Order: sequence, then structure tokens, then C-alpha cells
Amino acid sequence: MADEIQSTEGGTPVFQIQRMYLKDLSLEQPNAPHILLEQQQPQVDINLTLSAESVTDGIFEVCVTATVNTKVGDKTLFLVEAKQAGIFEIRNVPQDQVEGILGIVCPQMVYPYLRAIVSDICSRAGFPPVLLTEVNFQSMFESQQAQRAAQGGQAVN
Repeated sequence: MADEIQSTEGGTPVFQIQRMYLKDLSLEQPNAPHILLEQQQPQVDINLTLSAESVTDGIFEVCVTATVNTKVGDKTLFLVEAKQAGIFEIRNVPQDQVEGILGIVCPQMVYPYLRAIVSDICSRAGFPPVLLTEVNFQSMFESQQAQRAAQGGQAVN
């Protein structure tokens, strides 16, 4: 994930946010307008994923994606997919710390923007806002590390 980090001998550690941006946003209401007349309580399914990749030497993109699938019965009421990303500069940091920064610190900075976007797009579409709960990225990261170790060091998506 982060093989291009300079060694710690290169100077003072650097960690900076270069940019936060909305990478992708989509809203679908495939069964509108008929499903909007339904009186049943919708079922909401939320899925979060996170990715980190090197853009260039010492520059990384961290992306947090939320997929909100809301159904009434077996029909989709609305589907939202939002990808919020940040570009981070990480230099002169020991390799064993870089993965934690990319898997914990950076997503914690990106996630509040994603929460606001998802809530806003649902409201603008005429639905009650979907409020994404707080996420413990440290626990998520540690779980992925444990899963990776159990699989013999293979990368986990």
C-alpha cells in the first residue's frame, strides 16, 4: 500500500492534508414515483469501504465510500453511493507507522465530509437525512490486520 515512503533518515516527519474532495456521488430512485406512495417503513442498508493508494512519492489518496441502499419490500426506494477522498503528504515516517496513518488517521479526517454529503443528498432528494454513525477506524484497521495475518500476509480489500 505504501512502499514509496522515504526513510526516516531524510529529515523531519511530514504529515499534511493536501486536499479533500468529493470523488464520486450518485443517487438513484429507480422505482419513483410509484414507490414514493408506499406507506411501509423502508429498510436501510449501509456499507462502508476504504481504500488508500500511492499517487506519487510521499503523496497518498485515501478514499472512504458509503453505499446506502434503501428498500421498501424488495424494491429499491433510493440508492446513494458517495466517495469522499483526501490527498495526504506523508514523508520521513517509519514504514510501520504509515499503514496506520493511512488506515486510521486519514479516514478519520475524510469521514466527516462523507457523513455530511450523504445526509445532504438524501435531504435534497426529498427523504429524511441518513445519518451515518461514528466509525472506529482503529478497530476496523486492527481487524483487517488480524485478518491479513490469519491469511498469511495477503492483502485484504
